[in-house]
Amino acid sequence: MDIAKRNPQNPIMRPSDLKPGIEGMEIVCLLNPGVFRYNNKIWLLLRVAERPKQIENKISFPIYNKDGKIEILSFDKNDPSLDASDPRVIGYQGKNYLTTLSYLRFVCSEDGVHFHEDPSFPPLFGRGDLEAFGIEDCRVATMEDGFFLTFTEVSSVAVGVGLIETKDFNNYIHHGMIFPPHNKDCALFEEEINGKYYAFHRPSSPELGGNYIWLAESPDRKHWGNHKCVATTREGKWDSARVGAGAPPIRTERGWLEIYHGATHDHRYCLGALLLDLNDPSKVISRSEEPIMEPIADYEQTGFFGNVVFTNGHYVDGDTVHLYYGASDEVICAATLSVKEILNTLK
Repeated sequence: MDIAKRNPQNPIMRPSDLKPGIEGMEIVCLLNPGVFRYNNKIWLLLRVAERPKQIENKISFPIYNKDGKIEILSFDKNDPSLDASDPRVIGYQGKNYLTTLSYLRFVCSEDGVHFHEDPSFPPLFGRGDLEAFGIEDCRVATMEDGFFLTFTEVSSVAVGVGLIETKDFNNYIHHGMIFPPHNKDCALFEEEINGKYYAFHRPSSPELGGNYIWLAESPDRKHWGNHKCVATTREGKWDSARVGAGAPPIRTERGWLEIYHGATHDHRYCLGALLLDLNDPSKVISRSEEPIMEPIADYEQTGFFGNVVFTNGHYVDGDTVHLYYGASDEVICAATLSVKEILNTLK
């Protein structure tokens, strides 16, 4: 049951709306942004994916080299050692590469629909060996002492979760990797619970377990422990292959409400909800049997990687969740949901 009210102007942002941030590149995708309010405006921290303009019979893509400079790798499409079956990942001689390089870029809006860039807020690029393939999928937690950005660090070594702290989005404290590989989809709770900080994260196991949502606690948001699994995949359902947290959870009278993504084995991504105990968020009260949002619009079904709705950003105004999401791994869209209506779907 899809209960999301999509903005009639969707998609609200397309790759053509921005100029490439890296010289000689083209923007291929705009992906699921982190969301926050600052200076009386609504801000999206977009994941922007760029690559070189493609030449016939070649596949070219960028990486950061050991000197921190962008280097272009290029392979022949007919090379038998090349596996280009997935538009997101290249396999070559036992190594995997991303077809695009992602970084984070700020856009703002007065009305929540028409967004523009402010040159006084420069982009955030990957830095160091652990971000050599870029940084992705940022969640922004707004807390009393500042903004805390959790994001995916990608390199040839592995995928992990990084943390950046800021008060003004111009001066940053980089805390490095806070959840080691293989891990992603990290969303911080925006307030302490009984003197502790909490976060969702998504470790992955190729042998035992799978792609599940876990909960961790911390005294300082940098050191995490007491990990507990709170949601696994469910065979035969809309979240049978992988699940992962979305934006920071929403405090409600009935519990912490988390809008999460789930995918099937054929990579169809939908959104659902978890309800967790207010005092002990490791206790799951209820979970969506059916999605609350599915890829049913044309722009959600076709694109760089079709049949995808994916969110890691929203802001809440009363009963209304203002949700921003990536559709088909290509465009940015907006929708609203009612907190009460979501809760009513949870038995």
